[in-house]
Amino acid sequence: MAHKLHKHKLLLDENMPNRIKLPRLNGIFGLEHIRDDLKKAGITDSEVYELAKKTERVLITFNGDDFKKLVQESDSISVISVPATMPEEQIDKKLTSLFIKSTANCFKGKFISLALS
Repeated sequence: MAHKLHKHKLLLDENMPNRIKLPRLNGIFGLEHIRDDLKKAGITDSEVYELAKKTERVLITFNGDDFKKLVQESDSISVISVPATMPEEQIDKKLTSLFIKSTANCFKGKFISLALS
């Protein structure tokens, strides 16, 4: 039996494309951009992580290595690292596919690299 679609809440780091450039992902899930939607450009990585934690959003970023240690110290939210060379259309397809297949708590406290998938 297929699981019910969970509407994940996602946070795009300021280095990521605007959510409008990820139409599939934006159309299905609760997507916010740190710079364009929340007007929080220039905050530190730890502040970005704390904001994701506070708002219970999965953080999506190009600079995942900067967040690895923060994920290891906490089991509350996850970080998904996207290769900076990945085209926007592929980012949109891969992330949408990943989240459609996932349950509500399957990402808690995990670091996921799309480079390996």
